[in-house]
Amino acid sequence: MTRSPTKLAAQDLIDAIKYPEKLGNISLQRWDSLLRVAKRTNLVGRLAEGVNQTEFSDKLPAQARTHLDSARILTLHQREAIEWETRHIGKALESVSTPIILLKGAAYALKNLATAHGRLFGDIDVLVSQDSINQTEAALMMHGWVSGHHDSYDERYYRKWMHEIPPMTHRARGTVIDVHHNILPLTARNTPDAELLLAASQPIPNTIFSTLCPADMIIHSATHLFHESELQNGLRDLFDLDALIKEFSAQATDFWRELVDRATLLGLALPLYLALRYTSTILGTDIPAQTRAELEKTSAVRQTSIRTLDAIYLRALMPDHPLCGHLSADIARAAVYLRGHYLRMPPRLLTMHLGRKLFLRLYRNTSRSTK
Repeated sequence: MTRSPTKLAAQDLIDAIKYPEKLGNISLQRWDSLLRVAKRTNLVGRLAEGVNQTEFSDKLPAQARTHLDSARILTLHQREAIEWETRHIGKALESVSTPIILLKGAAYALKNLATAHGRLFGDIDVLVSQDSINQTEAALMMHGWVSGHHDSYDERYYRKWMHEIPPMTHRARGTVIDVHHNILPLTARNTPDAELLLAASQPIPNTIFSTLCPADMIIHSATHLFHESELQNGLRDLFDLDALIKEFSAQATDFWRELVDRATLLGLALPLYLALRYTSTILGTDIPAQTRAELEKTSAVRQTSIRTLDAIYLRALMPDHPLCGHLSADIARAAVYLRGHYLRMPPRLLTMHLGRKLFLRLYRNTSRSTK
């Protein structure tokens, strides 16, 4: 595409993914802007999947078709790669005596959930019991996975404070697996009891793996999103939540009651409340008013806090791209960064951790500048 892109409102990308049938007559400049922003947000595969199902998909401008076809091929390839890689992980972990729960993208793919269609995938995440961490790590090492280079502080940071061990990379294939023993750091303000997640997990037929139960899958996605300190995939994760909610709520008549009760039991009512609030506000997801009211009450969030969170997340969840960027969004993302770290660690530990990171960054920059 040779023409200069045009400015794009964040809502334009959202509408393009939700209503691809309305894209039949847009200009090349509009396509250019949409594709640039969709790629930045890792939503180009979802856009391509939607457009492919419209009646005008075979009449697309050649310039747009090239990008969308490429995105569809990439997402299909990544889907196959995830399924292939999990088979290798399954063989490596056959001896591990604990449920091995696939999280997020890998779980969506192996369960063939709607949100996996057109989704771009990254690392593979698994959850095991904390007692099985050493056994799991040893089994993976025996089959070619190794931890990256970490200094003693980083090792301590992961193994004493975090909810996962350092990422492991396969020496031959370069694939990365993150092994978790919880869904939030041990130092977080509302770390749930991981045994509750393991006990409610559901096996995937013909594999050694399980997934979180539907309610926990939504709660985990919500918790991951609203405890993050960076939101490069924030809008994509919001679309994941939208798809999960639609699929699971259609399968069970008591879905909303179970979801509220489960979030309350796990102590994660607030991130679930925020997830439902912003999927409803930003994506138009149909959420019962009673469910939102119950979660607002259970989470004990104050109206002043809600207004502050709205000011932050309604901006920070939008695409981080110059074509739809604003100074207010940059400020909101800085606030998300601080909030994410605040939720992750108590103030004293957080001050020490961020101070060390700042010192090392300044030291390394200074060292390079003097060479």
